Amino acid sequence: MTLDETPGPDRSFLFVLGSSRTDGNSEILARAAAEHLPADVPQRWVDLNELTLPDFRDGRHEDAGRRPGETEELLRRATVEATDVVIVSPLYWYSLSAQTKRYLDYWSGWLNVPGSDFKERMAGGTLWGVTALAHEEHEVADGLVTGLNHSAAYLGMRFGGVLTGTASRPGRVRADERAMIRAKTFFRGEAPLARFPYEEAGAVA
Repeated sequence: MTLDETPGPDRSFLFVLGSSRTDGNSEILARAAAEHLPADVPQRWVDLNELTLPDFRDGRHEDAGRRPGETEELLRRATVEATDVVIVSPLYWYSLSAQTKRYLDYWSGWLNVPGSDFKERMAGGTLWGVTALAHEEHEVADGLVTGLNHSAAYLGMRFGGVLTGTASRPGRVRADERAMIRAKTFFRGEAPLARFPYEEAGAVA
């Protein structure tokens, strides 16, 4: 399957919802995009607000044998079993929400879980983003986009980009016609291998 084809049955999508608002604009936009995935492509939706997940504690140098708790392990398995991970987060202070950032912080711990092979299992998969923001000028979300791209680059993943929409009040993203049109084909877009800026500069040189 080439990258610009519609995802086939060998793909599976994990949508990670990180908004502090139920049925928020970012989720509405993500579901609008997901509606256009083929019916035979599995979708799994995880709302981080519904999980009992403590703040991440970095103990990789003090507790190398740490085992994840039940909720954490279920989330880790859902992450590594998906070919495509979609981060759904509103733009909070020009970055990811606290819930979403905590989830990504756990990736650091999963890199060191004995026998998890987290980095190897994530390599070759695709990371996507969906965000709603109050600005009409979507370049203010560049910090969020950069963070996701670099996370994908570190793990050897592809990066499908970020679907952005303008909205502040509940449900208003539906009025962003350009965002809703883009949502129809978002997951058909080419997802190149993510690179750090210095890697891209080296390739040009």
